[in-house]
Amino acid sequence: MSQAFNFCPNCATPLQLLSQMEDGGEKARMRCPACSFTHWNNPTPVLAAIVECADRDGLVLLARNAAWPGRMFALITGFMEAGETPEEGIAREVKEETNLDVDSLKLVGVYDFQRMNQVIVAYHAVARGEVTLSPELAEYRLYRPEDIKCWRAGTGYAVADWLTGRGIMPQWVDVPARPAS
Repeated sequence: MSQAFNFCPNCATPLQLLSQMEDGGEKARMRCPACSFTHWNNPTPVLAAIVECADRDGLVLLARNAAWPGRMFALITGFMEAGETPEEGIAREVKEETNLDVDSLKLVGVYDFQRMNQVIVAYHAVARGEVTLSPELAEYRLYRPEDIKCWRAGTGYAVADWLTGRGIMPQWVDVPARPAS
């Protein structure tokens, strides 16, 4: 899913799919025929945390977004803000969304999520404190690592890599595709 730009942010002219020579050869992109603005449509970096609760016997916190239908639980995720490092950003997201304080972070990996035009930077976060969810989240559950099921996209691969690194064979689950909006 990419961000749709219909009009030039510089001059308000409707954008058109136009080809132009670039470093790698000819490339069609949404461009302004009036002022030559190019909408690059680069992937958005997204931060994700596998939150291990240090004061709850190492259980992993997964949360359900209030906007999601069904009973799917997932990692804590969010966007970086200007002026912060990825580590500062994910620690802030964990605090904002769960009220937990992050004691330590370790990079799990970087994952492609083309369906959402995102690149996910995933961390293992050891955190502690009393869970209080932000209004963005409807509920949370604590899971033993060996009981977590991974989905075959985005953060699911991060969880699988983290589990494998702990000597746990990942379990996979198929998640139905979301309807187009």
